[in-house]
Amino acid sequence: MSTSPRLEPVTPANVDAALGLSVHPHQRDHVAPVVRSLAEAYAYGETAWPRLIFDGDELVGFLMAFVDIQWNAEKDPDDRRSGLWRLNISGGQQGKGYGRFAVDAVREELKRRGATEMYVSWHQGGNGPGDFYRRLGFRETGELAGDQTVGVLDIS
Repeated sequence: MSTSPRLEPVTPANVDAALGLSVHPHQRDHVAPVVRSLAEAYAYGETAWPRLIFDGDELVGFLMAFVDIQWNAEKDPDDRRSGLWRLNISGGQQGKGYGRFAVDAVREELKRRGATEMYVSWHQGGNGPGDFYRRLGFRETGELAGDQTVGVLDIS
């Protein structure tokens, strides 16, 4: 990181840059592109919290959190969760601390909103982010979200 990274909302002025953000080619099967995330953010409204990650004037990543969604209504209608929904760090910017910054930023936002746990899910496999999330303290819950492993982090 050359300066202090910061989060910015997606706006008409930066949406084209957001849509051009791309992860490493070998990671494309593990994270949805920003265009899908923005469509989901539109569809989910206030439960989605999309943000761009800038370092100086350079766009280096995208994140989207989910806030207080009903997790599995069939099992427990009162099970509401918040967490990191999507994390895309530009292929040329990985390994510089932006992913950790993003997770920390989401944790702080969720704490500000009163959450005590932060959830994330990931695809298993050699190019998946499971090791990254475990290094940050997430523990596997034993649940699956589709074909993805679910992890949780205590943020209280």
